[in-house]
Amino acid sequence: MMNVLSLTDLIAAGWFLIAWFGFNLLIDISPLRHKTLSHAMDNYRRAWMISMTRRPVRIMDTAITSGLQQGTAFFASTSLLAIGGGFALLNSTDIILQVAQDLSLPVESSRALWEIKVLGLMLIFAYGFFKFGWAYRLFNYSSIVLGSVPEADSPETETIRGLAGTAAELNVLAGRHFNSGQRAFFFSIGFMGWFGGPIAFAVMTLAVLVVLLRRQFASKARMAVLSGHKLALSRSADAGEYTRTGSSNPFT
Repeated sequence: MMNVLSLTDLIAAGWFLIAWFGFNLLIDISPLRHKTLSHAMDNYRRAWMISMTRRPVRIMDTAITSGLQQGTAFFASTSLLAIGGGFALLNSTDIILQVAQDLSLPVESSRALWEIKVLGLMLIFAYGFFKFGWAYRLFNYSSIVLGSVPEADSPETETIRGLAGTAAELNVLAGRHFNSGQRAFFFSIGFMGWFGGPIAFAVMTLAVLVVLLRRQFASKARMAVLSGHKLALSRSADAGEYTRTGSSNPFT
């Protein structure tokens, strides 16, 4: 494989991996994670579960959870379809390369290099599938714990708070894995630039990285979420704190 890849291909692939996994570390583990849109939404998830404990009827909460599960299932199934499309590309390599030559498209004529690129793209979608699949299970676990929370007028105050905290942390962890899966999809767009050459690969990876950084740190969505951030935090504090559980590691 090393004989097939040029030095510029290796540099571009290295830059892609640094950008992708470095972004995951920045958003999920680094001290700057507290300034991200994702972190702000984590606090809304916790505030949601606290508010849920005060509602006598929780149809809305189960509907929201169901919507989160359905969205996650959609992306998981899309990942499988994309992997299947990758196998179709591998089976049609010669035809695609011939069409690219006929149309003078900037696609490498090396069969081995083309297959390496397709396999790399399939690996990205496989990573996304595992993330979405686990996120779906975590949303399911969160909904089960949510269903075990006693009614609002129950005297078991500590039990209500503890179970609500557990449901919230499962929901937060599910959201993190879902976000990791989506990032895989976004960076797959940058990876597709490799089919146009290593320079296009590096440039498209940079473009995707800039867009994602802007969304997390300087987007209008972040400003809108933070505008109600203090209120969400104060409501959670009023209802009492609970111990956080789970891992923020984006690779597990």
